[in-house]
Amino acid sequence: MLVEIAVGDAYGAGWEFIQDDMPDKIVGYRQHPRHTGLRPGQYTDDTQMSLAIAELIIENDDSKWTPEGIAAKFVNCFKRDPRDGYSRGFQTILESVDSGRMLLSTINGDSTKNGAAMRSGPIGCLPDIQEVMQKTALQAKVTHDSNLGIRSAVAAALMTHYFAYDLGPKDTLINFIQQYVPGNWNAWADRVGSRDGTLAVRGAIGAIVTSKSLTEILIKTVKLGGDTDTTCAIAMAAASMSKEVKNDVPHHLLGALENKKFGRDYLVQRDGDLMEVIR
Repeated sequence: MLVEIAVGDAYGAGWEFIQDDMPDKIVGYRQHPRHTGLRPGQYTDDTQMSLAIAELIIENDDSKWTPEGIAAKFVNCFKRDPRDGYSRGFQTILESVDSGRMLLSTINGDSTKNGAAMRSGPIGCLPDIQEVMQKTALQAKVTHDSNLGIRSAVAAALMTHYFAYDLGPKDTLINFIQQYVPGNWNAWADRVGSRDGTLAVRGAIGAIVTSKSLTEILIKTVKLGGDTDTTCAIAMAAASMSKEVKNDVPHHLLGALENKKFGRDYLVQRDGDLMEVIR
């Protein structure tokens, strides 16, 4: 899952909020014309924060599932591996704080955007659906304590849970989500803005239920435009767990994915640890 999130994140990052014609086939990672601090193949905050959540799950210590404990993990993951890709304001805060308590006291945590949804996929690996929803809402409230922020995060986690535990075909994914999260999840987004967190989730759902492979999902989520890296990351997290979606991530994307200390090999290792939660 984490590797697929990173591939989708890094691939989508080259197309985020630009008006260029989107490709009808998979190309290589590309340099974003404005975000020059990110190199092609480098993942962004979507993956780094998903990794933080995954590590909390792997550590299997419920005492850390508090607002301060979650915030501390976000700070730790950024400090050990500083990178661009966060919103400018949030990155400035992460650079200035050194603890979860400081982060909580500094951030305006009521965003309606999709930052809580982008990192929720790993929580869906937990076996109990009520625990999935509770922990997803808890981590969302650290930065996105709003109706849109929480609902989008819970829906993203439930997407992963649905496929991880083989709860039904992808054609009924929307029905499953609507049982637990109010909203019209069948209204797929045509273009994904960032201010309404549900848009990226709806775009990801649309790509998954109409696609047969991860490659097809990557193409469709990028062609939606807007916040492409987040839509790609959410879709890849869930679809990577589906038996109906072929895992055909191109070798050239896997090979070109960053592989420093917390890059591809580290993500593969953490993926193995995370999958033990399902087994």
